[in-house]
Amino acid sequence: MTTPKIRYAMVGGGRGAFIGAVHRIAARIDDRFELVAGALSSKPDIAQASAADLHIAADRAYTSYEDMIRAEKSRPDGAQVVVIVTPNHMHFPVAKACLEAGMDVICDKPVTRTLEEALELEKLVQSSGCFFGLTHNYSGYPLVRYARELVAQGKLGKLRVVQAEYPQEWLTEAAGDDNKQASWRTDPARSGLAGCLGDIGTHAFQLARFITQQKVETVCADLASFVDGRPVDDNVHVMLRFADGAKGMLWSSQVAPGCENGLRIRVYGEKAGIEWAQENPNELWFCELNKPRQRVTRRGDIGSDVAARGMRTPGGHPEGYLEGFANLYQDFADILLARQQGKTHEMQAWVPGIETGVEGMRFIQAVLHSSGANGTWTAL
Repeated sequence: MTTPKIRYAMVGGGRGAFIGAVHRIAARIDDRFELVAGALSSKPDIAQASAADLHIAADRAYTSYEDMIRAEKSRPDGAQVVVIVTPNHMHFPVAKACLEAGMDVICDKPVTRTLEEALELEKLVQSSGCFFGLTHNYSGYPLVRYARELVAQGKLGKLRVVQAEYPQEWLTEAAGDDNKQASWRTDPARSGLAGCLGDIGTHAFQLARFITQQKVETVCADLASFVDGRPVDDNVHVMLRFADGAKGMLWSSQVAPGCENGLRIRVYGEKAGIEWAQENPNELWFCELNKPRQRVTRRGDIGSDVAARGMRTPGGHPEGYLEGFANLYQDFADILLARQQGKTHEMQAWVPGIETGVEGMRFIQAVLHSSGANGTWTAL
């Protein structure tokens, strides 16, 4: 029998919203989800026009998330999961309302504006029994998952050095009020106190944690706002101390001319090192001590089931950002279906959830505190 599609509603992501379109594409790639409802904008005219663009029925085009949750819960064909793609300040109230109504949630990162909000959501997830998925999408790339397996298998030996970076150039100059993406990301009321740190620094942090599976205990940070008048950081330097003895460095910047989306990670152990870059995601470098560097490509015979499950085309046919994002949605679908059957799916251990979100907020808080205290080593 054909498995029914999972019905989802979206909050945010209307006309002109980049990330909303990405989520919808990712949800469609494996044809596991169906968009049935939405509260796509805080402006009623844009919400309704955006819903019409996406062929959402007029009676399911809502002008508030509260109305949407209430109406969808009362329908026999109502949305089963809510996808949240709003600016950061709306993640908490929308997710809270969904969880209190017993609805599963898929939320863009960072999970909330503050650690206190994240901790409250964690309690709600636990008490409600609902699913909560967080779209740290770079952990969906097949070779990132392969890198995690190499570390877990001891191929690198005891880890010593972890370097993660994520530079961009797009905020090198002050942005105008008409730049919707920049305006909310540089507004503490909507983004939270962290700018570049929360927007992309958390991606670099999550990638380092995901691959190494080692906790960060303390950080020493220096944040800067290079653009005059910008109230949030636009450049981040952080030193990391891991629980098992490894040392790390993290750099994220949105004022680095020439850098488009330069997420990169390098991990070095006693026996070998690995390197992966998001702008060339179909290759990973595996470097054993005193041996030639090996270029590992994304192909089905890589010898990893968890990596191969996210490969849709033969080796040499590039896959990237949208497919990596879609891998998370494929995992979400498998987990949600298993939960409906009273089971736990094996991919539960591979997808970011509320715990990842809380840890990300602990990282943000510790980095802000450390930088504010002139680089004092600060515990997460």
